[in-house]
Amino acid sequence: MTLPSAVSLRPVEPHDRAFLSDLYASTRTEELAAVPWTDEQKATFLAQQFTAQDASYRDNYPDAQFSVVELDGVPVGRLYVARLEAGEIRIVDIALLPGVRGKGVGSALVHDLIEAADRQGVIVSLHVEHWNPAVQLYERLGFFRVAANDVHIRMEHVPIS
Repeated sequence: MTLPSAVSLRPVEPHDRAFLSDLYASTRTEELAAVPWTDEQKATFLAQQFTAQDASYRDNYPDAQFSVVELDGVPVGRLYVARLEAGEIRIVDIALLPGVRGKGVGSALVHDLIEAADRQGVIVSLHVEHWNPAVQLYERLGFFRVAANDVHIRMEHVPIS
């Protein structure tokens, strides 16, 4: 499977910060719906969390590829990928805007990484929250659970021999 021709990746640039912050907020909408905060309080919280997450990713994966996912030239998501020891490919983060989710874009992005890893004989790994519906997507794509804590599941895809 290759990416649909309308889907492309490009490096994150400084002018993408507002888009990436809004994208991050879109991934937390359901979680914050039950919180009795004002919209302003939620926006402040989300901005702080985005900044902290971004700094953490960049500190922990300084050599990662931080990419914006575009559909017909319009930003619709992010894909952050790092190379770890022994060539392991780590999906640090993948997120798409709500209107793009469930349309095969995420599947195609992950499948392309799996194909690259299979050619190189390395695993693809990721962490996903227990409650995230993407767990089912990853299992459908051949990932299996290798560890878990109270919040995250570590999943891996082993190369096809």
